[in-house]
This record gives sequence, C-alpha cells and structure tokens, in this order.
Amino acid sequence: MPTTPDTRNTAAGEPLIRLTDVSRIFPARSRQGAPVRALDGVTLDVAAGEVLGVVGYSGAGKSTLLRLVNALDRPTSGSVTVAGREVSRLTERDLREVRRDIGMIFQQFNLFASRTVWGNIAYPLQVAGVPKQQHRERISELLHFVGLADKAHAHVEQLSGGQKQRVGIARALATSPRILLADEPTSALDPQTTAEVLALLRRVNEELGITIMLITHEMEVVRSLAHRVGVMEAGRVVELGDTYDVFATPQHPATQRFVSTLVEKGPQPRALDRLRARHPGRMVTVSFRDGQASPADVFAAFIERQVTFELVHGGVEDVRGRTFGHLTLALTGDDTAVAEALAHVATLVEVSTPATSATASGKDAS
Repeated sequence: MPTTPDTRNTAAGEPLIRLTDVSRIFPARSRQGAPVRALDGVTLDVAAGEVLGVVGYSGAGKSTLLRLVNALDRPTSGSVTVAGREVSRLTERDLREVRRDIGMIFQQFNLFASRTVWGNIAYPLQVAGVPKQQHRERISELLHFVGLADKAHAHVEQLSGGQKQRVGIARALATSPRILLADEPTSALDPQTTAEVLALLRRVNEELGITIMLITHEMEVVRSLAHRVGVMEAGRVVELGDTYDVFATPQHPATQRFVSTLVEKGPQPRALDRLRARHPGRMVTVSFRDGQASPADVFAAFIERQVTFELVHGGVEDVRGRTFGHLTLALTGDDTAVAEALAHVATLVEVSTPATSATASGKDAS
C-alpha cells in the first residue's frame, strides 16, 4: 500500500494549508482594459486529513486559488502557508521541496503520450531524485492501489478516460505527498467513471490520510467526497461550511443556485401550476434535517387529524450518511383540521408554501 504521509513541519492544530486575506490582481490585457482581480481577500484554512471542495462558476477564481497553493503563481497581497511555510516568500529551490509534498491531478489528465503507464508514474520519482532501484517497488504498489497492475506497459492512447485519470492519481501519489490538489478531476468523465474515480479519491483520503483540496463546478462531486465546501463568486469565498450544512441550508444566492442543480426545495412555479391542476388541496413543502422529526412523524400528524396527504414533489437526500429533504404535499380535509395539523407540523420541521407563477411574478395568487 502507498506510504501514509507524515506530519512534519506542521504544529498540532495548525491548518496544513492557510490562505490569509489573499488577493491576486492580473494586469490589464490592453491599454484600454482594467486590471483583473481574480481573487479578492480570500481567507481559507484546510485542516490536515480533510477534503475541501471549492465550487464556483467559470471565472470565480478557483484555478487561481489552486495555483497559489502550489506556488505556480504568487499573490498580489496576503499570505499562503503550506505545512507551516509561507510559500509566497520561498526561493525556487525551497519551493521544490514544498512541491514534493503536493500532488496534482488534472481535468485533462496531462499524461505523457510518449511514455507507458509505468513511465508516467516514474516521472515524478525521477524529478525528485528518488534512486532508480526504489522505483519498481513504489510504482508497483501504486499500480495495485489504483487497480491498473495489468496496464503497466500500456501506452496512454490504449487507456479509457477513467484509466487515464487513475494513472494521473498514481502519478500524483508517487512521491508520497501530504496534499493532493485536484483541478476538475472528473469533468471529462462519464457518470459511472466519475463515481469510480471519486471512490478512489475517498480511499486516498481515508486510507492514506492525504489532505485533498479539489476545485469543481459539479455539486455531485462535492456531495460525494468533501468534508467541507467553499463557494466562490467573483474572486471571493461567499460561503464556507460543513458539506451537509451547505446542502441542507444554503445561505448565499450563489450557493443556493449550485445546490438547486441537485436539490430543489420545492417545485418551480410553472411546475407547481401543473401540479395544482392535477392535485386538489392545499400545497405545502415540509423540509427535514438530520436530528429533527422524520417524515413518518409528519405523516402521523396529518393522519391523526384525518387530513389526507399526497406526495407530489421532492425527496430525501443523503450527504455523507446524514439525511435532509424537501417534500411537497397536497393536503385535503376540513380546513380547521388542515390548519391544526400544519400548526403542529411547524413545531417539528420547517413548513413553507411553494410559489406559483403568479406569486413568483408579484401577482395575487388567489
């Protein structure tokens, strides 16, 4: 099994990666143009052993953030510290030592077409000056770890996309790094292969203890892998928190837009209009969180008061073993009984009224 990284150069409790008030401004591309502020006062910590997902739309600053961590770029202001060393102040010679502790995987794999799988994994060992007699054992154990022992002498063009990314992960692990930076690692893959690669990255984190910082625009990747998630917009981190909390109760509009690609709190107004045409009764959305009342408790409250309910939209989601969900129900029964049931349910979970197209456009829905 690949070597588990040590904890050198990091004091107990100190983040492995720390960005403090970091800004990065690029010069204007033309005389008439304005400077580009790719990052704007970003403060962010990554603890040893965690997986941090950073999401944002194109141009949000994600890639610039990653390049500052491995010192391929330097901040205009602020500080970037990796394993207790401020990388923005190191010489190129010292940076080579720091970068040996950082593995990198890419969206488009970045493999050498002229080399075999074995040769691609050997490359970082050669650059790091690892004695050649140690290469065979290290490469062999990595190939077994990523499930490509039978592809050692295959060339890149003979591999599928998922196999190429597995080679990329093995190559990134070659020098036993403490940190793995992943730049859109699944964007070029189909859903099934994405799930396989994410399972492998989860093993990298859980079995080897390697800290992973990944950037992506895919919320499914974050939900599957990350312990925490940071959401970026216009060069700023606009929301940061536990992945479950971010999915269950997104606060910033940008986060809400991302989460809605996987989880809708309720039907969209036009969809609700169609549901109302097919389902009589009062429409409400009940939202559940881990540790609150269950759907069964809510349903029991309606049954006890002889209120009929029909599930017309929504579902329950799982994030790292914790559940939340939004269920839109059509309620029928005596008006007083419905009101009493909803009053009781509101003491258990969140209850809201989904917006029709009329209310969404500011008109009277009645």
